[in-house]
Amino acid sequence: MTDPERIPVIIGVGQVNDRPDDPDEGLDSLGLMVAALELAAKDAGVPLADIDSLAIVDQISFHHLGKLCEPLAAAIGANPAINYQSAAPHGDTPVRLLNEAANRIGAGEVKLAAIVGGEALRTAAGRAVKAASGEDKSYNAIRKVATRREPNYAQKHGLAAPVDVYPLYENATRAAWGESLADAQFESAEIWSRFSEVAAANEGAWIRKPASPEDILRIDERNRPIAFPYSKLMVANSSVNQGAGFIVASLAEARRRGVAEDRLIYVGMGAAAKEPASILHRDRYDGSVSMETSITRTLALNGITVEDFDHVELYSCFPCVPKMARRILGWPWDRPATVFGGLTFGGGPIANYMSHAIVSMTQKLRAEGRTGFLFANGGFATDNHCIVLSREPIAAAQFPQDFDYQAEAEAKRGPVPELVEDYAGPATIESYTVFYGRDGAPKAGVVAARTPDNKRTLAHVDVTDAAMLAFLTEGTVEPVGTPGQVVPLAEGFGWRPA
Repeated sequence: MTDPERIPVIIGVGQVNDRPDDPDEGLDSLGLMVAALELAAKDAGVPLADIDSLAIVDQISFHHLGKLCEPLAAAIGANPAINYQSAAPHGDTPVRLLNEAANRIGAGEVKLAAIVGGEALRTAAGRAVKAASGEDKSYNAIRKVATRREPNYAQKHGLAAPVDVYPLYENATRAAWGESLADAQFESAEIWSRFSEVAAANEGAWIRKPASPEDILRIDERNRPIAFPYSKLMVANSSVNQGAGFIVASLAEARRRGVAEDRLIYVGMGAAAKEPASILHRDRYDGSVSMETSITRTLALNGITVEDFDHVELYSCFPCVPKMARRILGWPWDRPATVFGGLTFGGGPIANYMSHAIVSMTQKLRAEGRTGFLFANGGFATDNHCIVLSREPIAAAQFPQDFDYQAEAEAKRGPVPELVEDYAGPATIESYTVFYGRDGAPKAGVVAARTPDNKRTLAHVDVTDAAMLAFLTEGTVEPVGTPGQVVPLAEGFGWRPA
């Protein structure tokens, strides 16, 4: 594509952290979005009143605010012809909204598009604590959203929030890759330590203190176990108040506006695919064909290889995600897999993390390197969307494009096992995890198992059984693939080793 009216470029970026001493004085999600867009507009040198497209990442911390399309437009003094909010807060959303903006510019529908999101979970939690009057002061917006409906089969076994589910992938991939527990944990700690170093050097990150691999592996009161094998320093940190936004323009419009050429970041083509919404109706937990498809198809669309990338952002809600992604991409574990700092240290503002990654990638490419790769993941390892950014035009990039590669992913998918909810008898561990309370003590556990005829079922783990707990968590043997029994309990079914 050579028509500058149809070439999408990022011209302005902004991100903000809000750390009020009193939560009543903190910005809400809308306020964070306004602040981020004002910074992006200043960076671009264009008035927000001129944007003709506004796309908002759905937020959960101030859910009662509802749709923010009109309030946000009014707050920034804009009246965009296209104004919408994502249907749900999924981690891939910012990349999808960027891809949609690039498509609209490529189609000649818009000239200036703004994308923004914000989450004030720290402020929401602080206000909830003040309102609790010394009674139950716990507040977990993520789990509240996840358990809003009547518990289903997975939730009855403790698989409700992302932190409950991703360990199934972690344990299954470890076994599939032939790693010991110690080696797998060391890989996670090394990757996370590099994330912390990137965050420490990034003014936009929430935690700016490096953590060594030993810090991340050490279990103590500051790094309690969460869900095996993850501890607090290995999981997304949602206790943040963060907003981020960016402005995309046609190359011609950017030049008309006088944006300097060395501040333009060209948008490459993207690819998306997803897993089934139900984690129990997936073909496997030791890989993801939708992740593989989105990554490999993005490389092919842009005519590039991993060797072309100076920087990457591999979504990092939990270690299993960047560990799977880096193997597909071919990115070495000893190079930083983030430009923002990861969801533990950079901050985990629910669905808007990748907006911060896009902001940081833009800033990084302006300063050094030529090309960057962004991999976004959302839901329960469900949604995948990748895209490329570059300081130089990408010859292969053509917009508008169809970024949906679901059919290709489905063609690669293996058979999905039938789910049985009332099974008792012999079975083999497919994956598992143990859940811990805030005191660090095990409180429950779950085994995903395969029956002799390859059906899938779930079973509770008796965490008062010291021998079983040791078998699952000490790493002396690999539990995945070992036989056992699913036995009836007073309520549901439990797991017993063979």
